Amino acid sequence: MKTPKHSLRKIVGFLNNPDEDGGFWLPNIQRPFVWSEDQICRLFDSILREYPISTLLIWKTKAEVRHRKFIDNYRSKLRLSDFYVPENGRKKCLVLDGQQRLQSLFIGLCGSYEGRELFLDILSGEVSAPDDVKFRFAFLDAGKAGFPWIRFKDLVFNTADPLTAAEDLIAKAGRGLSPDERRKISRHVGIVFKTFHSDDGISYQELDSTENAELYTEDDVVEVFIRANSGGTRLGKSDLLFSLLSSSWDRADEQMEDLLSDLNRHGFAFTRDFVLKSCLTLLNQGARYEVSKFRKPGVREEIETRWQDITKALKDVLDFVRGKTFIRCDKALPSYLVVIPLVYSRYHFPDNWKAAQGIDSYLLRALISGAFSGTPDQLIDDCVGKIRERNGFDLNHLFDAIRSKGRSLELTEDRFWQMGYGSDSIHLLFNLWYREFNYTPAYDNNLPQVDHIFPQSALRKIKAVSPETGRLSIVKYKQDSRDQLANCMLLTQAENGAGGKSDTLPEVWFADKPESYLDMHLVPKDKDLWKIDRFEDFIEERRKLIRDKFSYLLAQKTQDNQIAQTGNDGPAPSIH
Repeated sequence: MKTPKHSLRKIVGFLNNPDEDGGFWLPNIQRPFVWSEDQICRLFDSILREYPISTLLIWKTKAEVRHRKFIDNYRSKLRLSDFYVPENGRKKCLVLDGQQRLQSLFIGLCGSYEGRELFLDILSGEVSAPDDVKFRFAFLDAGKAGFPWIRFKDLVFNTADPLTAAEDLIAKAGRGLSPDERRKISRHVGIVFKTFHSDDGISYQELDSTENAELYTEDDVVEVFIRANSGGTRLGKSDLLFSLLSSSWDRADEQMEDLLSDLNRHGFAFTRDFVLKSCLTLLNQGARYEVSKFRKPGVREEIETRWQDITKALKDVLDFVRGKTFIRCDKALPSYLVVIPLVYSRYHFPDNWKAAQGIDSYLLRALISGAFSGTPDQLIDDCVGKIRERNGFDLNHLFDAIRSKGRSLELTEDRFWQMGYGSDSIHLLFNLWYREFNYTPAYDNNLPQVDHIFPQSALRKIKAVSPETGRLSIVKYKQDSRDQLANCMLLTQAENGAGGKSDTLPEVWFADKPESYLDMHLVPKDKDLWKIDRFEDFIEERRKLIRDKFSYLLAQKTQDNQIAQTGNDGPAPSIH
């Protein structure tokens, strides 16, 4: 096995360039680029500090395998399918290990990140806490960056000698420089030239099957890829499983992109992990991620063959969730895994699905109680087992399966009142509370906003007597008091934005509101309670109103049979 070495500037010239020994490309088994701006900047800092870059792994081949270009101008919303190139039988080098590093180098030296280019503060060079960064890099707007920020690609690809390049930077500084600054610029230019031009700073192991296609087959390469990437934390189990799927189904990534785009168009955040776990479950392979499952004969082929049916089941269940439960965005769905048993029911027993009762009750109770929190793979399998046993969805049997795992569906008073400001479940509760709201965001940053009825700023000003000094010197209402559910309400962005409620006290905000508004927000109608000095009395009265509205959520196990028979969990919408 060869281990070539090259300078960083030269290796970047290999990317997407078929004239350089076939060029470096990414095979379709590679996951998307995941590094952040900060990680890219830290890579360049490490290079200038002459930290070693670990060896890459390359497969040189003439096989007609699906592969894509490296991204030059990265944007978070781009589609990988736009970067694939036509399959061909020409020589090419496919990167099996090292994608994130090479992609970062390519973005920094040949492209941009969200429209901004990589710049170096040429006068940096001292280690600064707390980030432990020595050479400061940042992605900046090229039209706004000024000295000492230097566009890094201009320096790396400068054809002059280091001395001339440094003198040119000094001349263009736009201000007088001290002798120390001049020396620093000269020294740093020399470091850049050394680390990117002169040193053979990067090496790669080369699996070469160009002369003998049987030496490394596609199956061999997938195995090498998994072994190279499964030892650390760089790739998750779902990444490795998807690599196996992509190796036998060359359009898997495009199909997955299309499905996720469709599922998430209404503000959800379904992931590839969720879809793969759903596929394993639907094929009766169990919910747990195991590479061996994707190596079983026929499993990958069955996913490809049944893909349209799988996606239909996923979309139908999501349509139900949005239309029947008022769960209409990511914030109102704290656990996506609770949906998988429903997808199984819809996929395998479509006739039962159409007539099933209590689906909304299952979602409501499971989500509010957090029954699927933690690692629920075995719970998913048990729920699926009950669905198979009953030939479809049966609420009582699913509840039995959940309880048999020691997971509670009962919502205690304590747990209910913990759903305050910032909790994972408050948006789910508010979905059920505020039926009049359209909870679907109309555009970015237009999500309904949880707000404090008594503003935090006003409550912080109220002092209590310190037991140590006897003075009014400590904050009376701590964070948990200010953030409690009874002090929260849902506002539109317009209501909570400039000119809206903001820090307005309730006695002012509610003064001109109609009775219907007070009823919707469960606001006590005694106006005297709206005053800041009646905060505790207001909270007590509002808790009573909230408890009355959501008493059905505090139902005990004995009430579950009644819930199942009616198909309603209290006032949740019925199934039609």
